[in-house]
Amino acid sequence: MARIGIREIARLANVSIGTVDRALHGRKRISKKTRERVLTIARNMGFRPNLVARALSVGGKPVRVGVCIPREIHFFYDQLRDGILAEAHHVEHLGLEVIYHPVERLGAMENETVREMLATDIQALVITPGDPRQLTPLIDEAEKRNIRVVCVASDAPASHRSTVVCVNPRLNGRLAAELMGRFVEPGAQVAVITGMLQTEDHREKTEGFAEVFPHFCPGGKVVEVIEGHEEEDEAFQKCFSLLGRLEHLAGLYVNTANCLPVCRAIGARGLSGKIKLITTDLFREMIPYFEKGTVFASIYQRPYVQGQTALRLLGDHFIHGRPLPPTHYLNPQIVMYSNLRLFRETRLTDRADGSPLPSSTVASGMSP
Repeated sequence: MARIGIREIARLANVSIGTVDRALHGRKRISKKTRERVLTIARNMGFRPNLVARALSVGGKPVRVGVCIPREIHFFYDQLRDGILAEAHHVEHLGLEVIYHPVERLGAMENETVREMLATDIQALVITPGDPRQLTPLIDEAEKRNIRVVCVASDAPASHRSTVVCVNPRLNGRLAAELMGRFVEPGAQVAVITGMLQTEDHREKTEGFAEVFPHFCPGGKVVEVIEGHEEEDEAFQKCFSLLGRLEHLAGLYVNTANCLPVCRAIGARGLSGKIKLITTDLFREMIPYFEKGTVFASIYQRPYVQGQTALRLLGDHFIHGRPLPPTHYLNPQIVMYSNLRLFRETRLTDRADGSPLPSSTVASGMSP
């Protein structure tokens, strides 16, 4: 922001430079009358027109964005949250404020939490639908009230949500099936470990995998689909039992980030490197399993970029008046041992300056 511009606005409005700054950025400790006078002078001078137009359009109030995403599985949702927080920090000077109100896990208390958020003064809502059928009426209610709803990491396609930001889940499943088909022998038996089939993301990945696996593995068959409900103990016990029952199982596709208990179950059965395991996403705790050969490949959904993109789309919409696209699909990436260290999640430092990026980072204006 040009200092000479601020000084000239302050002189014409007969106020301090600090008052001009508060008016332009929608901050408190300024009267409505003074704010309007400063914004009018700034607009007439052609000073930062996008910022001034936004401030005038919302009466000097910040655009409040509610964020309701799960805390678990923390390996995935911490990255999703950090992407949202990073973008929130980037645009906070433009008057975009994030209200972070997570649920403990996918699908848990999400209806009640969304109802609470809709009862507050928010203009947009970012959610990860665990049970889209139950959430659809609330999403539709929000949109009727001009509260823009952005689904991230999973969708509620029957609703009137404004947009979704994710990796196309059916494509994700198909890509995993193609990889698996090239890893195993013709006629191989494989299984899928998912979270909850009621969740759009999990169901679409499972169906996409089952659709094309026989094409890439002639005579191959998906013999079982197991729901782990995003619980580590449940996923371990079910996978351990599966590996004991199906002696000829050649491969496993885990289509959620809940892969560590599956890796442990494979190790407990002495099958590391023998069962072809394809996972989803990437976090540091997975590195030893890549190194031991337990994980053959992973489909990386870029959760940090998903969160960043969701908030960026809302910022462009409210600040610059750009329409929200019906969908925003990210391109998935294949992670294997050879390119493992190229991804941010495997590095000990994530910031550009090399300093650590704690997962507990909370941006200014966020409630815990």
